[in-house]
Amino acid sequence: MAERITGTPDEPWSVERLGAELKGYIGRLGHLWVEGEITQWSASRGNVFGKLKDVTADATVSFNVWSSTLSRIEGEFKQGDRAVLLVKPDYWPRGGTLSMVTAQIRHVGLGELLARLEALRRALAEEGLFEPGRKRPIPFLPNRIGLITGRDSDAEKDVLRNAQLRWPGVEFRVEHAAVQGDQTVPTVLAALERLEADPEVDVIVIARGGGDFQNLLGFSDERLLRAVAAASTPIVSAIGHENDRPLLDEVADLRASTPTDAAKRVVPDVAEELSRIAQARAQLRSRVTQHVAREAERLEAFRTRPALARPETIIESLGDDLARLTARADELTGRVVELGGQRLDHLRQTLRALSPQATLDRGYAVVQTTAGSVARDAATLSAGDALLVTLAAGTLDAEVRKAHPQS
Repeated sequence: MAERITGTPDEPWSVERLGAELKGYIGRLGHLWVEGEITQWSASRGNVFGKLKDVTADATVSFNVWSSTLSRIEGEFKQGDRAVLLVKPDYWPRGGTLSMVTAQIRHVGLGELLARLEALRRALAEEGLFEPGRKRPIPFLPNRIGLITGRDSDAEKDVLRNAQLRWPGVEFRVEHAAVQGDQTVPTVLAALERLEADPEVDVIVIARGGGDFQNLLGFSDERLLRAVAAASTPIVSAIGHENDRPLLDEVADLRASTPTDAAKRVVPDVAEELSRIAQARAQLRSRVTQHVAREAERLEAFRTRPALARPETIIESLGDDLARLTARADELTGRVVELGGQRLDHLRQTLRALSPQATLDRGYAVVQTTAGSVARDAATLSAGDALLVTLAAGTLDAEVRKAHPQS
């Protein structure tokens, strides 16, 4: 059957007519459902322009989601998601492009799964399995590192190579397990149990080199998450996926962004540590040297002081002080004695002036009756009374011949 040819070389279609015919033909196709992997999801002014790739063949189609439709779509979509779209083919004659105008979009079989994972996330968070306070510290230099990863995987090579570059003497015990598919959880749990039983293993790394959301589902399994949370050995999650982080990243004691990053996080860099030791030694040497120099300067300052350079100056100085104090004491003692003598003479003179003896010495006498009382009034005496007369020197016995009272 011969192929039908429309138009002739002399009467060809115009580009405008071709575009209009294509637009009309494509427009009659109506809406259809199409499934694939979103390889591009770009938002611009409220609209989304993306590309959908067949998951089994090398075929890609462009699609767009207008803002009015986007506001009605439930859930979030991003590059790497598998989705089913209700589209209507649309041809744009002016640009000569074909696109699929999206009316609906849904995750392919993942809606229920995502809901279960979110519910598990909330439940584990409420139990405190994500709390920073329960996470165990990673030892500074592990005696032996347990590694759970796929056999002959790039993740295994990355961890071993980078760890040995940082610390050549590091020891590993590698346990191979399935890292995707139905056997992921049982094989990883078995490997974890074996490493937990090894007393030489100080830290365990679970590594995989990334992957799409479905391939990482095993690392969000509740059985594995609770086993990791209950482990006595610190565990590092090195799944290496930023967009769809499995729940293992939240439960593990440490999350590494990639297997290479895990190697850097679990072993120190020998060159860096040697540099730190050298710096510490230099600082210690500098401080000790400064301290010794400072003490030597203080000792030299002590040695140059007169008390140590010429000790006898202390005795001489104190001797001079003692001589001055002795002379001062002699002077003060003499003055005290002199003043005391002067005061004693004054008291003696005062006493003598007040003494009855001084009165007697001036020619007076003391006349006493036989009763011992001093005779002061002649009227108290009678002729014949005996008297005792005390003179300045000695006494006299006398008798009253006649009394002459004062009138």
